Amino acid sequence: MVGLLGRTRAQSPRRPSTAHHERGPHDGKHRHGPSNGLRSAIGGRSVAGQVFVLQVVIVLLLVVAAVVALILQVRHDSTQEARNRSLAVAETFANAPGTRAALDAPHPTALLQPSAEAARKASDVDFIVVMNTDAIRYTHPKPDRIGKKFIGTTAPVLAGHSVTEKVDGTLGPLVQATVPVEAPDGRVVGMVSAGITTKNVGGAADHQLPLLLGTAAVALALATTSTALVSRRLLRQTHGLGPYEMTRMYEHHDAVLHSVREGVIIVGAEGELLLANDEANRLLGLPADAEGQHVQRLGLDPGTAELLASGRVATDEVHLVGEQLLAVNQRPTHLRGGPVGSVATLRDSTELRALSGRADIARERLGLLYDAGVRIGTSLDVTTTAEELTAVTVPRFADFVTVDLADAVLNGQEPDAGTGLRRTAYGGIREDAPLYPVGEHIGFIPSSPQAHSLRTGKAVVEPDLGGAPGWLAQDPQRTARVVDYGIHSLITVPLRVGPRVMGVVNFWRSEKPGPFDGDDLALAEELVARAAVSIDNARRYTREHTMAVTLQRSLLPRTLPDQNALDLAYRYLPAQAGVGGDWFDVLPLPGARVAVVVGDVVGHGLLAAATMGRLRTAVHNFSALDLPPDELLALLDELVGRIDQDELPEDRAAVTGATCVYAVYDPTTRRCTVARAGHPPPAVIRPDGSVEFPDVPAGPPLGLGGLPFETAELELEEGSRLVLYTDGLVEDRKRDIDVGLELLRTALAGADRSPEDICQAVLNALLPARPSDDIALIVARTRVLDADRIASWDVPPEPAAVGEVRASVSRQLARWGLDEMAFTTELILSELVTNAIRYGNGPIEVRMLLDRALICEVFDGSSTSPHLRYAATTDEGGRGLFLVARLTDRWGTRYTPGGKVIWAEQPLP
Repeated sequence: MVGLLGRTRAQSPRRPSTAHHERGPHDGKHRHGPSNGLRSAIGGRSVAGQVFVLQVVIVLLLVVAAVVALILQVRHDSTQEARNRSLAVAETFANAPGTRAALDAPHPTALLQPSAEAARKASDVDFIVVMNTDAIRYTHPKPDRIGKKFIGTTAPVLAGHSVTEKVDGTLGPLVQATVPVEAPDGRVVGMVSAGITTKNVGGAADHQLPLLLGTAAVALALATTSTALVSRRLLRQTHGLGPYEMTRMYEHHDAVLHSVREGVIIVGAEGELLLANDEANRLLGLPADAEGQHVQRLGLDPGTAELLASGRVATDEVHLVGEQLLAVNQRPTHLRGGPVGSVATLRDSTELRALSGRADIARERLGLLYDAGVRIGTSLDVTTTAEELTAVTVPRFADFVTVDLADAVLNGQEPDAGTGLRRTAYGGIREDAPLYPVGEHIGFIPSSPQAHSLRTGKAVVEPDLGGAPGWLAQDPQRTARVVDYGIHSLITVPLRVGPRVMGVVNFWRSEKPGPFDGDDLALAEELVARAAVSIDNARRYTREHTMAVTLQRSLLPRTLPDQNALDLAYRYLPAQAGVGGDWFDVLPLPGARVAVVVGDVVGHGLLAAATMGRLRTAVHNFSALDLPPDELLALLDELVGRIDQDELPEDRAAVTGATCVYAVYDPTTRRCTVARAGHPPPAVIRPDGSVEFPDVPAGPPLGLGGLPFETAELELEEGSRLVLYTDGLVEDRKRDIDVGLELLRTALAGADRSPEDICQAVLNALLPARPSDDIALIVARTRVLDADRIASWDVPPEPAAVGEVRASVSRQLARWGLDEMAFTTELILSELVTNAIRYGNGPIEVRMLLDRALICEVFDGSSTSPHLRYAATTDEGGRGLFLVARLTDRWGTRYTPGGKVIWAEQPLP
């Protein structure tokens, strides 16, 4: 401790005043420069000098010990190397080719002596001796030793083992290895010994001895120099202070150490407590005999004890000790040459931590409000917005959150003043809470907090649900289960925008033991206020969307008309984001024909829906004129142009971009005439299941004006399916129209499927999760009017031909079993044929069709159209068409490239 304090004192820029007046008798010598100080240190007249002498002696002893150890190690290594080399040479020679054979020869020495000598010189050993099993030498470096007894152990060798040993041989002390020479059957037929004399073994160590001694001398010189430098540094750091000055320094440091209002603890390398000042004893509650004990045995909390024992670096690390929060800073003491250990300072930060905790809570609540502003109201759906509120607040603010809304709000209407609400959203840390489930209609009793919030428009806090009789009376069995479940506190906040209260939000607490307080209430009100605006926006959107959908559906056909030409199925799906302008229709035409039309108005909302209704009405009116598809689209194009130019306000987008496809199918000829205006092409499924997209000229979108439309005629076999659709089915933001058409082709492929099955298959394959555009789809399977239900006659342009027509008609009606209709039909056709002969041009043709009604048609080559009028009493004519109109359900005229057709329909009996 004195060394630590002394080092701290020496590093201070100022010195105590007593140090100038109380130096020892030798202190003056330190002022004569570094050389005098060093001589003083070496002379042993100071602590530094004594340290110098002691270190020199220790270094000398270490160097001597190291030299002796190195010599012994070298000798040992040399001996071991001699053993290994002797054994290797002996085994190599014993196993060499010819050694065993030479032993069996009449004169082994003559064969083995030259080889042994050559091997000895090559392998750097002193001898290689080959002997028989009686240990009689056959070879030796000295020829006079041949034939004499071998000196060494041979019994283990004769047993088949190798022997390495030290002996006094004929060459003197040596290390030798003896190995057996074995026959193929394992029998020992001789022995080989190789060895090195002791003087050669120790030679390597003797050669290295000068180097070792030189190295030791250099190490001693370096150690002495470094010791002198260390002593000089020690002398400089102590500044020559005497014992009295050191004592005064210790007293000053001790006084400061124990008077500061911050705990100081010094821990040794083994975790033992070396020093603790008074503040540290107070903060940690250390026992009186704490110093010297391991910090793990001082009764500290595990976290604090682990930190102090580990010695790791810590900066303002907070630990709870009793009821105090201590900020601990710890650093090791050996970073700048000090003793191994650590020093820690302790500061009571309980009040600071409390302030910091309140700041953290405020920051968390601000973060919650920010997240609520970002994550609530991402969609214009009331239920989704309520669910977003629960997702944001659980578990950050409450353990369970429920949202109850009036049914009128869910339907987009203004909320009523009642207390009956429907649970719309639920969120919680668990799913098994005994609260009312989502979807249940709840009638809150007047004493409940929810009813109070609905009446007053103010939030209510129930800190203790177990002692809240008004809430407990709502549903005694359920509320008892809620309390038993652990839910103990409630905040009920009304969902209010202006004077409108749309419902309530309930925040429930179960995990935290404390109840909701005033700060929680303020935060809950802020959260609900933000969510209420989003829910009200979603309610308004729901109302407008419902109105638009209602308008749109009212403008679309509710049922398809009865007809025999097509077997029909359709699907219509409005967009999720808003009502669009997609529409479709099926229009029966004269002559058993049927028109199918599908259109799309660009844009969404009420304007698109209203424009769609106008276009559909226009198509109805134009189809009554029985116009060809290209002429009908030309009239629609002109209508859309007028709407864009004259009827839209300046701040509204034009309708230009509306598309349409119009197809007319004739079951008597199996021909389908198609024209389209910027619309996706129709698809045709042949009876064999193959799919094709006929080449129908696209034409410009409606509203551009001035460009003609073209038609295409398709011949459809009976059982073919004509598919018309809008672009919302095949195109969206993630899919190009070409990809959509290929998917549509795949979904349509297949034979023997009804139109209903085809519609469902197409939607399953192509319908996106949230359609961004309306989708209209209609599938029509073609039928053919049988030939026996069609009768036609060519009529010559002569008045006498009328009688023949009447006779033919009577006969045909008899075949159809319609004799009772003969008189009326003959009268109708007589008038129509007479008009054609009198006012028209040839050729003239009469055709009757038996469908859902009896259809009579008269073709002629004139383009003039007859008109119904009231004939005066003095007029001779003008009553024929009047009679036709009174005798039929409907009649009319349609034009063909070769003239016109006058038709009339009669109901079947």
